[in-house]
Amino acid sequence: MQKSVLNSPRLLRFKKKRRTILMRKIFFLFFILVLVGLSFLFRWKNLNISNIKITGNKVIETKAIEDIVKENITGYYFYFFPKTNFIIYPQSKINAELMSKFKRIKDISINNKNIKTLDISLTERTALYTYCGSSIDLIPESQNQKCYFIDEDGYIFDEAPYFSEGIYLKFYGIIDNNEENPSGSYFFPSYFKKLITLKETLNKIGIKPVAFFIEDNKDVNVFLSSSSTQIGPKIIFKLDSDFEKIIENLQSVLTTEPFQTDFKNKYSSLLYIDLRFGNKVYYKFK
Repeated sequence: MQKSVLNSPRLLRFKKKRRTILMRKIFFLFFILVLVGLSFLFRWKNLNISNIKITGNKVIETKAIEDIVKENITGYYFYFFPKTNFIIYPQSKINAELMSKFKRIKDISINNKNIKTLDISLTERTALYTYCGSSIDLIPESQNQKCYFIDEDGYIFDEAPYFSEGIYLKFYGIIDNNEENPSGSYFFPSYFKKLITLKETLNKIGIKPVAFFIEDNKDVNVFLSSSSTQIGPKIIFKLDSDFEKIIENLQSVLTTEPFQTDFKNKYSSLLYIDLRFGNKVYYKFK
């Protein structure tokens, strides 16, 4: 009878329940011990970043980069694991924040070859041109005009200081971004390199562009240099034109009389050369 009571289903369920509770307590205690152990291990100074090495920056201040990195590796994950630990430091977040904050950065590499030193190597964009807004002012350039640097890919980044006329080729036109701060956008990416090739070709034939203005209707106005304080004449064509044909037609009119002589002797009174109508080229002097 006693054996039957000890093996009753109710008592067996009770024993199983107590065993389950005990196992859970053991597992929980084990988990806490592992967590505490890992916490101490991850806090060991020999496994934590204590130095930040930054290379490749020429314009961006080292301190500005350091401040962002230090902010991201300050504190703990879940109150236990330091963000400075070389295994779990927030590499992707640092990368994303630096790229977002400094548009001048073209490429960036973040690693910790030395456990205690975080190496940040970056490449800055080269300022080759400037973007100066959605519309061009034909009045002599004002020092209040806000321009932004453009690299070889048409990428717009840092605000540019004031430069005298002719230092940088300027681009104007509406882009798909906040006009108050166009940094981070591209200037007509499908056409930008074609425009640069056109500019270089014009230079080779003795014509110096100083500004490209793309209107809403996709008319491209290439403003040329002038010896006076006023902006010079312009060449007009459609953005979706065959650029090789544009050069061919332009060279044809430049070598045809009477325009050839007039272009040389009356350049300051030339208003425009219009290349929007196929092989027909129109021009006008004052």
